[in-house]
Amino acid sequence: MRVVLGGKEENTEDFILKEIKRHGKQPNISFLAFTATPKHKTLQMFGEPFHLYSMRQAIEEGFIHDVLKYYTTYKTYYELSKKTADDPTLDEKKAKRAIARFIKLHPHNLEQKTEIMVEHFKRFTQAKIGGKAKAMLVTASRLQAVRYKQKFDKYIKNKGYTNIKTLVAFSGTVENDYTEANMNGFSEKQLPAQFHTPNYQILIVAEKYQTGFDEPLLHTLFIDKKLAELKAVQTLSRVNRTYSGKEDTFILDFVNDIEDIKNSFKPYFEMTNIDQPTDPNQLYTLQSKIEQFQIIRPEEINAFAKIFYKEKSKQNIKDHAALNKWIDP
Repeated sequence: MRVVLGGKEENTEDFILKEIKRHGKQPNISFLAFTATPKHKTLQMFGEPFHLYSMRQAIEEGFIHDVLKYYTTYKTYYELSKKTADDPTLDEKKAKRAIARFIKLHPHNLEQKTEIMVEHFKRFTQAKIGGKAKAMLVTASRLQAVRYKQKFDKYIKNKGYTNIKTLVAFSGTVENDYTEANMNGFSEKQLPAQFHTPNYQILIVAEKYQTGFDEPLLHTLFIDKKLAELKAVQTLSRVNRTYSGKEDTFILDFVNDIEDIKNSFKPYFEMTNIDQPTDPNQLYTLQSKIEQFQIIRPEEINAFAKIFYKEKSKQNIKDHAALNKWIDP
């Protein structure tokens, strides 16, 4: 691109760079990034952190719970249950039936998993946080979330558990016109507030509320979805919020391996670093991606720059309106 400024034709990009250098570093402008889980892209753009408040430090100082401390795979959960069942003080027949259910668990058997999760919630979770504790089930798909919602409600009804109610969260419509709103009985926007009330105890999700969802009463997390790296950290961190009377958390994972989960947390437990040198062509890559959307056009940038970089003696109040012409949606 070329532009005529002050009677002289000049390359626009060269002129912009020259102007930036001429103005120098602006003391009143700072670009800051705040994040708990920095991606490599973030570090590439903003550089290494100038300050770090690590996950380890936050745990040690009591601002969040250590979710890995209470993370359990299904295999471990089964072994612990087996040891408990061997307790001579327990009813032998009931113990044997419980172990049989664990042994026969099929990866895709939602009924069996539903029983395990509901019974765990009733036996252990429900009494936590002064009886206010809640649980979340993370599913692998919208259809699975719908089916789990149906299985949970049916099991709870058949058992006569009147103090356990579920909600489901997913986007769009699933077979037979199921939507989040018509399954819950209220709009999607109302869900966070409704879930916080004593009326609901278990939230079943599919690609929703795995990041940024702040519900301190969330104590237990059930996982039936493959997770890795950043997604694993963000999902498990849903239960790390502190709350008066919340002494621990619990995570039961039907799918993932404990070593994979630990490895996912390693980069964020202390400090995330860039393991590769910064690519100097990154800005050009970003420019190319932006131009593909055809929202920003070279001729518009050229016209904007012509006004914006006018000599001060030629600037006037009408320039603001002229600039708005190119930046208003």
